[in-house]
Amino acid sequence: MKRKIFKFTVLACASLVMMAGFSACRTTKEKPVRFAIASDFHAPDIPDGEHRVATFIKAANDEKVDFIIELGDFCRLDSASQVYRDLWNSFPGSKYHVIGNHDMDRYTFEEYTQGMNMPARYYSFDQGDFHFIVLDGNNLFDGKKYTHYARANYYVDAKKRAHIDPEQMDWLKKDLAATNKRCILFSHQSIEEALNNGAEVRKILEAENQRAGFKKVVMAFGGHNHSNYSKEINGITYVQINSASYVWIGEPTQTEKRYSKEINDRFGGILKYSMTYTEPLYAIVTLNSKGATLKGTDAEFVPPTPKDLNMNDSVGVFPLVSNIKDLKVKF
Repeated sequence: MKRKIFKFTVLACASLVMMAGFSACRTTKEKPVRFAIASDFHAPDIPDGEHRVATFIKAANDEKVDFIIELGDFCRLDSASQVYRDLWNSFPGSKYHVIGNHDMDRYTFEEYTQGMNMPARYYSFDQGDFHFIVLDGNNLFDGKKYTHYARANYYVDAKKRAHIDPEQMDWLKKDLAATNKRCILFSHQSIEEALNNGAEVRKILEAENQRAGFKKVVMAFGGHNHSNYSKEINGITYVQINSASYVWIGEPTQTEKRYSKEINDRFGGILKYSMTYTEPLYAIVTLNSKGATLKGTDAEFVPPTPKDLNMNDSVGVFPLVSNIKDLKVKF
């Protein structure tokens, strides 16, 4: 009798598995995807670049994230920058880069992608139940043709800068359509604000959501603006990741009171017109089927602060802040 009961139980359980499409005998727990994200380290151009990169890598290790990603303007390919590349590559998990505009100050994109061990200037990858897309907004457009940034050729009229080229647009449409996973994008220039043809990119993302019949493209992360905010546009949340190091003011900030003459002489190109943060800024993002949780970091401005200098609370349209705020997004 006991054998018959056991046999029936096994058969019934197997039947439920086939009918319901999931295990009726045991419950499986969803495994979230976690990553650490930072942007605009400008590591060789600030006094404590090594400390900032090392702090980010330690946090990623401590949080046991699945991968790390930086949104551009990281470091150069010369021997002086080897320390930053070695720190980055010391992370044992997957590692991803995005091309920033200043990464093109001395190199072509072919040189930079090869030197940073990137698969291409734009690419995608999967992690768990999510599909991640890396875009390259470092293209000039003169009204007739597109030219990629190379060796500081992009110091021209602002309207000609920061475009996604047609080849990449076509690839993006195909890449989105080829996956059934929820999609998250990364770019240096923010899609909602800094890309000059960002509206065209957003139309592609929104069209894919409509075609798929569900909220497929859920988030896009950008850097470049050295600020922090989040904005939802037609169901997609755009998150600005603050610089890990400083905010560019564009005019003298009394940095002679902030650092010694030796440091200012060495790093004056950036320090003179910027305000650095007391601690490196980065975020830890956790994703599951219900939504995203972003755990940010806080710092202060190295004095003299914006308040000390009677400054406004923004630089142009961007908030003047020394943090990355916590954020929750529902899918």
